[in-house]
Amino acid sequence: MSTVTKKELIDRIAEQTQAKRVVVKRIVQAFLDEITAELCKNNRLEFRDFGVFETRTRAARIAQNPKTLERVEVAAKRTVKFKMGRLMRENLSVPAAKSAEVK
Repeated sequence: MSTVTKKELIDRIAEQTQAKRVVVKRIVQAFLDEITAELCKNNRLEFRDFGVFETRTRAARIAQNPKTLERVEVAAKRTVKFKMGRLMRENLSVPAAKSAEVK
């Protein structure tokens, strides 16, 4: 498994669309900024067939440090949950060898 960085993604999109890399970078960053802003407002983001992003609140709890066995309070916090959409689920269910051919 390899990691794809934002720079690599921008380069791929620029190559596919024949758009300037600077323009693609600005668009991708604006897209990510909008996603972050909407999630910060507790809004749900739904991209048909791709998936849904929504925020969840984890309750405060008491945890235990495994090394010292000391009890530690963990504060409540917000997290982001992603639920994949239909097309992504279908594409991920295809075996790895076949998914390379699909691309």
